[in-house]
Amino acid sequence: MSASGRIALKQRLDSDVLRALRPAWIPAGILAGAALLAWSVELPPTLADLRIWGPYALLGAGVAVAWGFNRGRAFVIVASLLGAFAAYHLGYRGLLHLLVPLNALLAMVLPERGVRYRAGSGWLALIALEGLLITMLPALSLPAVAGRVMFAAAFAAAIWRAWPEFTPLLVGAAGALAAFQVASAWAAVAGVHAAFMSAAGAILLVALLQESHRLAFRDILTGLPGRRALEERLRGLGAKYAIAMVDVDHFKKFNDTHGHDIGDQVLKLVGARLAEVGGGGIAYRYGGEEFAVLFPGVELQDALLYLETIRISIEGYRMAVRSPDRPKAHDHGAKRRGAGTPEKHLSVTVSIGACAPNGRLRTPAQVIKAADEALYRAKQGGRNRVST
Repeated sequence: MSASGRIALKQRLDSDVLRALRPAWIPAGILAGAALLAWSVELPPTLADLRIWGPYALLGAGVAVAWGFNRGRAFVIVASLLGAFAAYHLGYRGLLHLLVPLNALLAMVLPERGVRYRAGSGWLALIALEGLLITMLPALSLPAVAGRVMFAAAFAAAIWRAWPEFTPLLVGAAGALAAFQVASAWAAVAGVHAAFMSAAGAILLVALLQESHRLAFRDILTGLPGRRALEERLRGLGAKYAIAMVDVDHFKKFNDTHGHDIGDQVLKLVGARLAEVGGGGIAYRYGGEEFAVLFPGVELQDALLYLETIRISIEGYRMAVRSPDRPKAHDHGAKRRGAGTPEKHLSVTVSIGACAPNGRLRTPAQVIKAADEALYRAKQGGRNRVST
């Protein structure tokens, strides 16, 4: 591998690591705060009840939010944690260290189907059955190592499920499991147990709110911020900025000729390339096959250089399309590479219209409208070009 190739690979790995670690900061901070409170803060007698009602409040809020947002995995984990804390409070502690990670493991292995309506009936029945088992067989217990093994399996399943997007909810689930494991290990110390059970509820509650924000402001297909995120950002712009509107050329033809799956791949390709635009540009999925790129604090002439570079990058990429008769299995496909119908390679191009505020265009809405008009001129001029 060449030196430039090694540098590019290292930069990509560094980017992947940072992307993976970014959602983990909040769970890690909550765990650190719980540790600080548990071992260095002594509650006064008047606040001693917080050790009981604090975990109940946070875990109960997590159950309500997970139910309201219809997030099945989060509901299973936080409801299991709430049931475990209630059982612990009532003196039933035998199997808690095993059942909570078991439920989390099942939630991670099985597909997400929500929790409301019929989807949650099986989970509710399982949790109720486990509660019955704990109360009917209070003396039944298993070695602590069994709980540790189950926790390791559940934690690994959470990381596996989170890869490679590392969404806040799945990272939060792993963090809540870690908090429960610490709480179980220190179950004999009431303050530590309560602090880390509260931390588990807080981690999942924050993760649920982060997830709802992500779904509202980020496009699921391309991973780019969505139109709502752009509108929020436009409210805080200064006087100097540039906006570009980007449209995929002949996108309807891609869908009609190759199917919507290929159309989705085209949108992902364009979104990924636009996300790499230089000059401090921020790419957004505006709607359909249209994207927007915002350059805060950048002059239009400087933005045009970066837009031309990204246009050339998209034009030069060749997207491979799997032949209909090529087996999906990698080994069989590799053996037949070069035989039968060859893979097709599609070329994707985009048209771009760019604009910046001036004496006539004073608001972001006016600049976007002018950029759209410039995009139309780029289309009329033959496509695959940048127009102002």
